[in-house]
Amino acid sequence: MSESSEWVSLRQAAELLGVHPATVRNWADRGDLPSRRTPGGHRRFRRSDLLSHAETQSEVQPLEVKVIIQNALGQTRLQVDNSGLANESWYARLSEPTRQTLREQGRRVLEALREYMAAGAPDDKLSLAIDLGKHYAAMLHQDGLQLPEAVRGFLYFSDFVTNAVLTWSEITPPRNASEWANLLRQVNTFINAMLLSIIEYYQED
Repeated sequence: MSESSEWVSLRQAAELLGVHPATVRNWADRGDLPSRRTPGGHRRFRRSDLLSHAETQSEVQPLEVKVIIQNALGQTRLQVDNSGLANESWYARLSEPTRQTLREQGRRVLEALREYMAAGAPDDKLSLAIDLGKHYAAMLHQDGLQLPEAVRGFLYFSDFVTNAVLTWSEITPPRNASEWANLLRQVNTFINAMLLSIIEYYQED
């Protein structure tokens, strides 16, 4: 890897860590995250420093899993805090108690995905995804959402996880293509198990 490609912009650093660029800027200002300035005054961050920082943010497990989950959580927080959901018709129909519960469940879903992937993605761990899907469907059904709306809502947030995998693969140094394919396959298997559980709940109702 060349010297220039080892350094990334503030925006890329924020995408990798799953936080707002202002957060990365604050970390750099406090000295928590090393950076340097270009001749034009723009911040640049070394990939290895970003990965080291990410590795300290949660319990010991595969680094890819930690960064993907952290990134997805960050994207979700930004959408909620910045009213990114305001124009989504399915979200407008949700009661405030349901919205609050979904915010809390979002973290549980990502923690379950973390557990599933860190364990090597065994089939018996998919029961977590199935149970979470049923709980999600029950809440939305209680608020009067139909199946298409429930699926739209689920896909809206599950896209954050997929985007986190893609962000990680684009910003980190190249790895074996089969490893990336396996990582994405594990994420999709978990997400699809939840989605099928949602559909089955509505069909059984």
